[in-house]
Amino acid sequence: MAELILIVDDDPVQRRLLEGLVQKFGFDAVTAEGGDAAVALLTDAEAPAVDAVVLDLVMPDLDGLGVLARLREAGVSVPVIVQTAHGGIDNVVSAMRAGAVDFVVKPVGPERLLVSLRNALSARALEGELSRIKRSRAGTLTIKDIVTRNPAMRAVLRAAEKAAASTIPVLIGGESGVGKELVARAIHGSGERRARPFVAVNCGALPDTLVESILFGHEKGAFTGASDKHVGKFVEASGGTLFLDEVGELPASAQVKLLRALQEGEVEPVGGRKPVKVDVRLISATNRDLIADVGSGRFREDLFYRLHVFPITLPPLRERSEDVPDLVRHFLVRFAAEEGRRVRRVSAEAVALLARQSWPGNVRQLENAVFRAVVLAEGDELGPGEFPQLLAGSTAMAVQAPRAEASQADGPRAEALEAPGFAMNWPQSGPLAPAAVSLDDTVAPASSLLALLGPDGEVRPLDDIEAEAIRFAIVHYDGQMSEVARRLKIGRSTLYRKLEGLGLAASEDARGTDVAVR
Repeated sequence: MAELILIVDDDPVQRRLLEGLVQKFGFDAVTAEGGDAAVALLTDAEAPAVDAVVLDLVMPDLDGLGVLARLREAGVSVPVIVQTAHGGIDNVVSAMRAGAVDFVVKPVGPERLLVSLRNALSARALEGELSRIKRSRAGTLTIKDIVTRNPAMRAVLRAAEKAAASTIPVLIGGESGVGKELVARAIHGSGERRARPFVAVNCGALPDTLVESILFGHEKGAFTGASDKHVGKFVEASGGTLFLDEVGELPASAQVKLLRALQEGEVEPVGGRKPVKVDVRLISATNRDLIADVGSGRFREDLFYRLHVFPITLPPLRERSEDVPDLVRHFLVRFAAEEGRRVRRVSAEAVALLARQSWPGNVRQLENAVFRAVVLAEGDELGPGEFPQLLAGSTAMAVQAPRAEASQADGPRAEALEAPGFAMNWPQSGPLAPAAVSLDDTVAPASSLLALLGPDGEVRPLDDIEAEAIRFAIVHYDGQMSEVARRLKIGRSTLYRKLEGLGLAASEDARGTDVAVR
């Protein structure tokens, strides 16, 4: 999903013009015909998240300055670009003081609007990322800092917000790499203990012989090598939050002592003579099926019920692909700053490529892919060429549409392709598949890639590439010519002219309606 731009203007013609420009730039657009409608949309918690606003300054109901004031009162932080036909300096000063990030004069040129939108989105991403990093390091990261557009993930965050209001034990489940520790930190930062320590322990990385010492502490001389006293993670987290990641990996002996610590509110250091009182809020996480582990005897049932008081399960990234664009921009800003690279944006084609992936490694895998792309980038934009490993693997994800399947009369797709009224003169070039353009010469050719080079090693003629793209689009959208034209971002008449020019002529009776092709 691309960035969503809200266009606010009482003039319907101006709204349509701006909407067309914004969509041409590769953004998604939503419109509002007045200030009141815009404020209602921006303050609606269930509405899609808006990334930037193009706001008319002069409107009959609630003007642009009034909208800016309402947004400030409601605590809505979104970059606003103000536009008006009256470009006086007083209007500019008033709009900027009210919170606008830029000011354009009607009629705004496409280049000026694009630059303004890119600058606003980049500044917002950088500001948000720096703020999140600062709060994360200070232990004050909150639930609101986790941005999502997925309904299931929003439900998870609402549950996490309720858990943060108490000290109830929370068990966070989910696949490896989905962001369990991030949610744990956000719960801590949203609760009353946010000013106290947040101590994270990866139970899967603890040696079996040192688990009890690390968690509960030890006295000097308690065992060979214990040259100093160690207070343990429970004491370190006292007053704050203890996060036990991969708690299902704890050995049986440590499970017994953990259960006692939770029941009694005290820990007994190794070699200690008396227990030590602790006050911790416990959040645990696991990527294992603890219920199955309880059934097999690997995990203690009584400990399970102590941990499984408020369970939260994070959905994998493949089930919330609408979050990929925001995550990509989030990682881009961070890595560009850390690596000192002047990479400012990600192309629409690259975002679409990333959103189509299954991401078995979840958010962690996406993070590493963006890191690698930032290092590879030679310009100020990440394109598909910066993700060669994804392009090379796109064959497995492509939806194949071979002509051999279309010719089988017993399949529903074959029946659609046999519909009368439209005849295509297909070149005998073999099966068609979604054509991902490879911009990286290290990627091995694959049947699903649109080849840019011919057999002679030279760049193919543009007409040949265009013809292949049009043929694929017609098959992919089952001959729905309005949809084909819309997706190719050309008019229907232009599409039919190209078909005739490329020798892919359609019969006259097919031009008035959307029909299937073969």
